[in-house]
Amino acid sequence: MLQQKAAERAMSNFAYRAVTAGGASANGEVEAASRELAIAAIRRMGLLPVELRDTGSISQKTATTADNKSRKAVTKGIGELSVLIGAGLQLDRALSLAIQNIDHAGVQAEFAAILAEVKEGKSLSRAMAGNEALFPPMAAAMTEAGEANGKLGEALARLSESLTQADDLRTLIGTSLIYPVILTIVAVAVILMMMLFVVPQFESLFAGSGDRLPAASQMVMRASQLLRAHGLTLLVAIVVIGFLIRQWLRVPGMRLARDGFLLAMPQIGTLIRYIDTARFSRTLGVLVSGGVPLPVALATAQRTISNRVMSDAVAKVASGVKEGEGLTAPLAATGVFPKLALGFLRTGEETSQLGPMLTKLADMLDRDIKVRLQRLIGLLTPAMTVILGIGVASIIASIMAAILGFNDLAVQ
Repeated sequence: MLQQKAAERAMSNFAYRAVTAGGASANGEVEAASRELAIAAIRRMGLLPVELRDTGSISQKTATTADNKSRKAVTKGIGELSVLIGAGLQLDRALSLAIQNIDHAGVQAEFAAILAEVKEGKSLSRAMAGNEALFPPMAAAMTEAGEANGKLGEALARLSESLTQADDLRTLIGTSLIYPVILTIVAVAVILMMMLFVVPQFESLFAGSGDRLPAASQMVMRASQLLRAHGLTLLVAIVVIGFLIRQWLRVPGMRLARDGFLLAMPQIGTLIRYIDTARFSRTLGVLVSGGVPLPVALATAQRTISNRVMSDAVAKVASGVKEGEGLTAPLAATGVFPKLALGFLRTGEETSQLGPMLTKLADMLDRDIKVRLQRLIGLLTPAMTVILGIGVASIIASIMAAILGFNDLAVQ
């Protein structure tokens, strides 16, 4: 049902022909979730629409490119909405003012659609639940809790803060990976240039030497010939194999095995545990502090965990909590959460301060993640530099060995 609603509100491009207040003709395009919203957007520009044509949904590429910007726009919109509601404004009026301050056209249209649903009598939480593509799972749950206890402004403020911290962590991870990715690209490019352009310069020199060349030199020469003759075929094969592996890993059993393997890897496994535990703890802490019942909060927080092994473990614990079991002991029994997290959970349960303790745990894990990322990048960078050096040095050494061997043969 939620997926259907999200699909119905997918952004589309509408080409329009309109008339200005002075009677002049105007043409253009506008993004909107529906025909009605497109007409409203055209009228806000001071135009009278005459003809409107849907030119199709926005491409997936565009949606992916704007994903980070849309998340920030949503966070900003929720933050402004919390301030306006806290100031005593009615929900529909607060939404109208918040929409005017949203810079992202797609997010602005989605908030306008939510406003239309609210005016029709639907609650804000239900309207958010109908758009999972834009709002994270905890948004609807937090908003519903705020509506239930009459503290919607405070609930939205907590939600905005949580989304901001999640964006900061996501940005940190992405920024930390930039240098290793660039270094990998440079390493591959240098080796390919040597194999495709440098090594062929020596082939005419060694023509006729045949098996008299050193084994390493023969291997480099044959690899160069293979790349030049079948490079495109190899590239296509790598892309196809990569696609097949990706599809294969989407099978639930294979994804579970992959996630279990990643958790078992040194350094990387620990980093994954900390990142997913930080997300889970922050979401669960915000929900519990907002008055959401623990079983519901667990089910919602579980959806923020990307690792399937950890997610399945939380799902089993959530089922036990519904039957009256505790939280810390079952989570400890799964063996997938850090000991630090279990200590905070135990303290939170014993002192009836689970929400604040989870928030403190998430803050501590975020700091630890930064240190571990810096340490991991510090190990990867010299390791990749050494690998690049070994690769280039091996090619040069094989060529020099062939030259020296050729000279020896000539002397003999």
